Amino acid sequence: MEISSVAAFSMAFRHSPIPSLSISCSSTSTTTEPPHSQTHRKTIKFRNSKPFSSARLEVQQASDLPSALARVGDMLTVKDLNATLHHFGNSNEFNHISQLFLWMQENKKLDVSSYSHYVRFMANKLDAATMLKLYDSIQDESAKDNVYVCNSVLSCLIKKGKFDTAIKLFQQMKEDGLVPDVVTYSTLLAGCIKVKHGYPKALELIQELQDNKLRMDDVIYGAILAVCASNSKWEEAEFYFNQMKDGGHSPNVYHYSSLLNAYSACGNYKKADTLIQNMKSEGLVPNKVILTTLLKVYVRGGLFEKSRELLAELESLGYAEDEIPYCVLMDGLAKAGQIHEAKIVFDEMMKKHVRAGEMESVKETLRKMDKLAISPDYNTFHILIKYFCREKMYLLAYRTMEDMHSKGYQPVEELCSSLISHLGQVKAYSEAFSVYNMLKYSKRTMCKALHEKILHILIAGQLLKDAYVVVKDNATFISRPATKNLQDLFEMAVSRYLGQPEKKDLLLHLLQWMPGQGYVVNSSTRNLILKNSQLFGRQLIAEVLSKHQVKLKAQKSH
Repeated sequence: MEISSVAAFSMAFRHSPIPSLSISCSSTSTTTEPPHSQTHRKTIKFRNSKPFSSARLEVQQASDLPSALARVGDMLTVKDLNATLHHFGNSNEFNHISQLFLWMQENKKLDVSSYSHYVRFMANKLDAATMLKLYDSIQDESAKDNVYVCNSVLSCLIKKGKFDTAIKLFQQMKEDGLVPDVVTYSTLLAGCIKVKHGYPKALELIQELQDNKLRMDDVIYGAILAVCASNSKWEEAEFYFNQMKDGGHSPNVYHYSSLLNAYSACGNYKKADTLIQNMKSEGLVPNKVILTTLLKVYVRGGLFEKSRELLAELESLGYAEDEIPYCVLMDGLAKAGQIHEAKIVFDEMMKKHVRAGEMESVKETLRKMDKLAISPDYNTFHILIKYFCREKMYLLAYRTMEDMHSKGYQPVEELCSSLISHLGQVKAYSEAFSVYNMLKYSKRTMCKALHEKILHILIAGQLLKDAYVVVKDNATFISRPATKNLQDLFEMAVSRYLGQPEKKDLLLHLLQWMPGQGYVVNSSTRNLILKNSQLFGRQLIAEVLSKHQVKLKAQKSH
């Protein structure tokens, strides 16, 4: 995700105000006006001089909620129960929220506010399927097409990354009677930021909003600017930014950040510098997000000297503590072929942010690179892996190589061989074999000695099946002394696999293969196999073991 998109997303991702005041107000209505038509907040008037009845208080303070509801639940009105839902929500008592809402459903004591509160407070706890099931279970049509309820459900789906599901449900909601408000559209626009087809869908939503005679506000503009930025549409972003100002809206830091991010897609540093000057003239001070995004513009524009100056400024302001600026500059330098310079930046970052044993800090750096849509190229990956090996962070080097391989880059043999050795030393046997396979199935050449190296590692880790495969496929490349250790390994494998019926095919294959490679089972293992011959069929196992016997006699005669 682009830097300014994060800010714009959080700004655009708002909730419709929940009609919570109706819970304890004198009015009997269960809804309030949308925020865009409210001019002031109503004064709260409780129904009586004791806003918290003893029954409600007992439920709210109960350690055993089901028992409390069984005792006094019938005494509580829907408004009392909604107030209690709200109380549990503000206290983050999610288990009580679930228990209370289930009781309300079973006793048919719900209204629009009940669903709205529940969805709002439980949005982060429920998965998308559960949320959809809940919405489908609503029988009251007035609740099902209520804008607050619908907005909360759509917001939950967007948060869970279910954009297409949210759009499909939105269409169904409209058919069922939903009248969308500005919050509905800003919620869906926020979802457009992170999906591939988000830009055309965002344009459709903007057009629909205007067709419905709704006006674009600061949040809507923030969302569409972020969508443009995430899709590298700097001219379109510029259009909406100017339209916003022409409409009487004052852009804030987030709007400037999104437009700046759009400029970064093409490295348009001239427009970026002009935008920063305009921002300052409006009395806005560039923050960490703005300056980091400006750094990205300079890097993508190839202004590395200017980028270093800006990085120094970020450091002096305390804005370079989360590694992001270093990652931006390092990635740009590596992609431009300036490997030495990129490594200097990387070393500087690690000295400042990674001390001995702080592997989690490095992992977080890589995660942040992903969030910034920084996709390392071959050179960047090579720098990372070599650095992690030098710092003895071998498992992190392995995970980086996995990522490198998944993105289509083929590691060189020298790097793979070194990492395989290191992983073997720290007893990361499976990981070492995985690196071996990455190299084996790549188009690069492979040293014959590497087969024997991985064999020793697999034997040390007692990875019997993998060792067998390596020898079977590369017997001509492995020295005779190296294979002597396999005899004990095979005896162990036979004993182990006899106790695992699901491995009988592998064991049979092993037994059939051994004589041809000069291996035979000893007498104790032979007797154990005969004792369990029903696993394979007595005739078949007799034929296999006879070949072992022939090979054994031949060996003794020499």
